[in-house]
Amino acid sequence: MSKTKVTVIDYGVGNLLSVQRGFEYFGASVIVTADPKKILEGSRVVLPGVGAFGKAMQALEDRGFVETIHEIVNRQIPLLGICLGMQMLLDESEEFGITKGLGLIPGRVVSLPTVTLSGETLKIPNIGWNSLLPSNQSSDWNKTLLQNISSGDAAYFVHSFMAVPINRSDRIADYLYGGQKISAVIGYNQITGCQFHPEKSGKVGLKILKRFLLQ
Repeated sequence: MSKTKVTVIDYGVGNLLSVQRGFEYFGASVIVTADPKKILEGSRVVLPGVGAFGKAMQALEDRGFVETIHEIVNRQIPLLGICLGMQMLLDESEEFGITKGLGLIPGRVVSLPTVTLSGETLKIPNIGWNSLLPSNQSSDWNKTLLQNISSGDAAYFVHSFMAVPINRSDRIADYLYGGQKISAVIGYNQITGCQFHPEKSGKVGLKILKRFLLQ
């Protein structure tokens, strides 16, 4: 594989080293940077994230990254949001009050369900492996981030809130939590988000990172 240049946005939030190593496994040239100019030099850009939505959005705003991320989209550079980074792609979150997101994919971030469909209590946050399932009736993930993934393959999740895109077509994959469908992968044009951590999801995660390099 040629040296694809990946820039990982460093705004003080996220497991940056694991993400970097995941892409470097496939020979990519990875730069972890807090410099907006260097971010725009990448042919692929990654927005990682863990923690609280509001704090992370404030960190992006303080560093001038909101404008940079919108410029990435305007230039049609592939953008991958991971975990909280995926949630921030949406319009807003209800975590600790309403906080405005990046507004790149129409939708809202809301709390995970606390009970199963039968009324049993669910653990929050959801931590562990969950099987990826098609969001729509078609199981064809061709030309998406999950092109080389099979329905039922598992990925590693850690989260208390979930993304709810307005447009059903923006949901690529779900997983079941207490019998309820939760967004696992969302996407619109060159923008994709994973609620799980591909860098912590073994061979399945590596396939997803490799596919992002080839998009």
